[in-house]
Amino acid sequence: MSGSSAVSGAAPCRFAHYFAICGIDTETGLEPDELAGMTVSVTSCCRCGAGALLPADRPLTERHQSPLKRTFKSKVLARYPENVEWNPFDQDAVNMLCMPKGLSFRTQADQRPPQFHSFIITKEDGSRTYGFVNTFYEEVTSPQICSAMQTLYQMHNAMDSLASSLDEADPPTCPSSSSRRVGGYDSSRDTLYVSKALCLITPMPFMHACRRFLSQLHRAVTSAAAPPLPLESYVHNILYEVPLPAPGRSLKFHGVYEPIVCQRPGLGELQLADFPLGEAFSLLGVENLVQVFTCTLLEMQILLYSHDYQRLMTAAEAITTLLFPFQWQHVYVPILPASLLHFLDAPVPYLMGLQSKDGADRSKLELPQEANLCFVDIDNHYIELPEDFPQFPNKAEFIQELSEVLLSYGISANMGAPPRTRTNPGSTPSTPARERKTAALRQLEDDGRNGNLAGEELAVLELLQGNATLERLQALTKRTGVTVARVDALRAGVRAQASEGQGGRTAADEEELRNAKLNVQLREVFASRFTTMFADYEAFVIQSAPDLESWLTNREQMHNFDKASFLSDQPEPYLPFLSHFIETQMFATFIDNKIMSQWEEKEPLLRVFDGRIDKARLYNVRAPSLRSSSYQRCSILKESAQAIEQRLMKIDHTAIHPHLLDMKIGQGKYEQGFFPKLQADVLNTGPTSNKWSHRTATAQRRKDRHRQQTEHLGLDNDLKEKYIQEARSLGKNLRQPKLSDLSPAVIAQTNWKFVEGLLKECRMKTKRMLVEKMGREAVELGHGEANITGLEENTLIASLCDLLERIWSHGLQVKQGKSALWSHLLHYQSLVIRVTKVGFDGGVPVFMSLHPSVSCPSIVRLLRHIQSMSEIKTDVGRARAWIRLSLEKKLLSQHLKQLLSRHALAKKLYKRYAFLRSEEEKEQFLFHLLSLNTVDYFCFTSVFTTIMIPYRVVIIPIKKLSNAMTTSNPWVCVSGELGDSGIMQIPKNVLEMTFDCQNLGKLTTVQLGHDNAGLLAKWLVDCVMVRNEITGHTYRFPCGRWLGKGVDDGSLERVLFGELAVPSGEEDSGRGCRTPPLQRSPSQTRRIKPTSAQIQEAIGEAVNNIVKHFHKPEKERGSLTVLLCGESSLVAALEQFFHHGFKSARLFQKTVFVWDFVEKAVAYMESADQMGDLQETAEPLGMTCQSLCRYVNAINSTPRNIGKDGKFQLLVCLGARDRLLPQWLPLLVECPVIPRMYEDAALLRDRTTVNALIGVLETLHDFPVTLEASLVKGIDL
Repeated sequence: MSGSSAVSGAAPCRFAHYFAICGIDTETGLEPDELAGMTVSVTSCCRCGAGALLPADRPLTERHQSPLKRTFKSKVLARYPENVEWNPFDQDAVNMLCMPKGLSFRTQADQRPPQFHSFIITKEDGSRTYGFVNTFYEEVTSPQICSAMQTLYQMHNAMDSLASSLDEADPPTCPSSSSRRVGGYDSSRDTLYVSKALCLITPMPFMHACRRFLSQLHRAVTSAAAPPLPLESYVHNILYEVPLPAPGRSLKFHGVYEPIVCQRPGLGELQLADFPLGEAFSLLGVENLVQVFTCTLLEMQILLYSHDYQRLMTAAEAITTLLFPFQWQHVYVPILPASLLHFLDAPVPYLMGLQSKDGADRSKLELPQEANLCFVDIDNHYIELPEDFPQFPNKAEFIQELSEVLLSYGISANMGAPPRTRTNPGSTPSTPARERKTAALRQLEDDGRNGNLAGEELAVLELLQGNATLERLQALTKRTGVTVARVDALRAGVRAQASEGQGGRTAADEEELRNAKLNVQLREVFASRFTTMFADYEAFVIQSAPDLESWLTNREQMHNFDKASFLSDQPEPYLPFLSHFIETQMFATFIDNKIMSQWEEKEPLLRVFDGRIDKARLYNVRAPSLRSSSYQRCSILKESAQAIEQRLMKIDHTAIHPHLLDMKIGQGKYEQGFFPKLQADVLNTGPTSNKWSHRTATAQRRKDRHRQQTEHLGLDNDLKEKYIQEARSLGKNLRQPKLSDLSPAVIAQTNWKFVEGLLKECRMKTKRMLVEKMGREAVELGHGEANITGLEENTLIASLCDLLERIWSHGLQVKQGKSALWSHLLHYQSLVIRVTKVGFDGGVPVFMSLHPSVSCPSIVRLLRHIQSMSEIKTDVGRARAWIRLSLEKKLLSQHLKQLLSRHALAKKLYKRYAFLRSEEEKEQFLFHLLSLNTVDYFCFTSVFTTIMIPYRVVIIPIKKLSNAMTTSNPWVCVSGELGDSGIMQIPKNVLEMTFDCQNLGKLTTVQLGHDNAGLLAKWLVDCVMVRNEITGHTYRFPCGRWLGKGVDDGSLERVLFGELAVPSGEEDSGRGCRTPPLQRSPSQTRRIKPTSAQIQEAIGEAVNNIVKHFHKPEKERGSLTVLLCGESSLVAALEQFFHHGFKSARLFQKTVFVWDFVEKAVAYMESADQMGDLQETAEPLGMTCQSLCRYVNAINSTPRNIGKDGKFQLLVCLGARDRLLPQWLPLLVECPVIPRMYEDAALLRDRTTVNALIGVLETLHDFPVTLEASLVKGIDL
């Protein structure tokens, strides 16, 4: 018991937790491992379902493989100690990851060097354990195993003979028997070898140290001479007597032959990362790795692909290490065992590594879902990227800085093929990876720094040293003045190697130091980028909860980060990336950790990151308003490398040396080439009298006790842990998959977790989209900020598209195309067409045979619209366009319900556990999507800006006498945020027309006019309706005025301002309430006389609206024209101001307009100027008079017949644009014409009111007012 307690107490501080041996179990014999044989047969895995992989599903070449090439089940033969309290041993997972391909056999004819690889086990709570494996081949001594292999070969040869006799006339479908017999096995002449794995399991990734220890252990087994001590001594030493290095310290311990040094970063430094980042950059190239890194930050699905397990692990650890200060929150399996291939079907972000087989073609590797997948082919140095994702900020400068760091260590930065997107996968480039690897090994062998001499040179030196005659001859040549340079060089190399072995650093030490310095410098460059981008993140963290308990309880409803304000504070080039990144789970967890740090100890990564930000502020105070996108290089590369070098050069601690143990004599006898059976009794218990072990155990218990007493005093510990786990896992769809239990029940439970996670994610996304879109109303309900930027809205919708793709990819029977959703839609379309055709043939009306609730298949019409868009090239793009269009039409939930109503189709396409076949969850999912109908989205119109769209225009006259029709030639011009249609003639006596035009965006104005020809040239128009035939958006442009000479204000042309009409018709079922409409055109109803207070309030409100318009993000400002000219606009308010007290009674049956007053005032100023009266006035005032006259005359001389109200509107707009309105007002007030046209109580004659109006209008001088072309057309200033 004392031993076990020592084990558990000291375990957290021990360098290694377990030593395990995996290999063949001679008692159970040869068991075929069907799953391991299907490592790349992903298609088969997906078709037959998780946990249902049968031998019959294996390809023909698999079933007919030579027995030596088949895979067999391995087993954990031994582990020491039996168990560690802090880290329970997961036998199945360790076995699976030590030998992912299972056992493999060879004969003496097939020599293979030992292989090293590492793995990681991530537990359900997110904690990680690292494994390091040395795999070598050991001779099989069991007669039963040799006999079984011999029998397999006899059966294999018999099947070959049978197949040959049956297929004499036909070409063979599997490899020929002659090729298969090459490398066969005959027990009478061949020696059989089987793979065995030595595994060290550690709590921290000391990769170099573990690799050297296992290498020395293997060398001790294969060496001709026995090791200095029994192997138990070395295993016992590393398990119980080697501690973890203290933070900021280095440690030396001893292997079998050489000392091993490792170091651990200090508390203020980047966390330990021992995997060689330089190798990852060499394999992929700098640009490719930055692109993969960006995909990881945006939580896409990352699949690494290589034949080498260590490459998979190196690449995965490199990517996740560089995420500092963020952490990957989703499924993380760098080496995906064959038995877990069904996890590629997971509808969640993941980072997984898949082993490729020699000669495997990427094009034949069918994956369950690829719409959001980043595929990384490590061996061929290329990547495939998702279609739409933003680039990392300052990407070019970032790559340049990384390349310079790599070049300083002699590593080329130009490796890797250019990244590809799914649009053009092309063919896999053939790179001679093996030749390069062989050349590298040859270089390593010939490298003097490694203490290795080429074989021929070593033989020469041995000959010289062993032959006295030759040595005398050499001495004689030296005395005669002839130097033997080559021999001297050989001797110098041996002497250098000897001196290094005695007291200097070995080549392996130098290589480790070089890798450590390169690692930390590369990581510092990445960390510096995040420190720059998030230097002010704390200012946007919302800490509203009074205590931890209330925050944990209400975590899901809390708004923790002011995303809109944060984005508005960032440089414009950063926004595409940052708007996506701040929506990820890793960023949400980072902010959660920040908030929780006010009540508990800071999470280590957060502590380091905040420390760096504080340090940066001391040297460079960054003002919150400063938004610079200039690239800032990392300034601490030299210091970080020096810290690593000092620790490795100056050893802080040395562990206890391996020593003889109290063992039974005769056991564990050394036999060359065989790893002995170790004595479990001495390895399962730690040293009972080890002072270090006792001290660390006591310190650990004291620390735990103190933490339990001080942390979260107001919370019950169990409740606290529950809340914390729930809060930290909020938004995660699934924690790490468990590798050890692969029973059908566990697989079913895992799939159920996927379904629950997808539903939860849908609920959170739709809620976020609603809350952010509903604006002020949402704020009043306590849901956060009032505004949502277009960039943020587009990010949320893109995230919804990704979620729908993952939902439709879950549980597919057979993958078809890159987009599962688009594939389903096409199946539905063909089914509808087939049913419709049957309806015609059978005499049944069209669509009568469809689902009863479907009166007309609008879903099919939308599909045809999308299919006709030549601008969209891929299935993924078409699916996203269809989602956006359905959402904009408020038909997304209805269409998906219609799509899923075909149960037979769903059953054909999806397995039983799929989300789309979970009825209750599916209904909730559709309900959440239905809630999106309560707001208006323009997510299709605003994104697909270059497509051609059909528009329909309907002119609705007021049917009064004969004025419903006109004999003149009418025309119309439709304008939107993206452009205008140009002037289009309307056929006579036709009130409806259609036209095709490039997307105009949200419609803003309609110009309507005629040429006043014919007898019935007067036209009384009620409104103009314009409909976008693709999105279904209908805009109403009210008019209510005459167009014609001698009627109303004599206008032949009017500019109308639109509002989005309330939807009605067959497509509106399921639509909810809507956001407030846009402003509309002013009509004569506005001339109801308001009070002076109401007029002043209207002017203030109109100016405020314009000011608020310019304070919004540029892409969210909407139409300024509406604020200037629509209802409740600046023009409307000033018209009311000028109409107040205006003597507009009919004089001689003629209506007087405000424009008449302006014209008379200008006429007076011009006459006064001619008479010289204005010459006596101040020069600025004279210039103002000239400008007013010039603008009025230019408006009067325009060829457009816009009427007197239209002219006044234009004058106000031009005066606001050119900042002249406040200067013109005093001129009009002082004009002698005013007493004749205005009553004494008119606002225009009240100096105080006029001065207040001037002050209000001057606030517009700070903003650049731009006018639509439809307003200023034909004006020459």
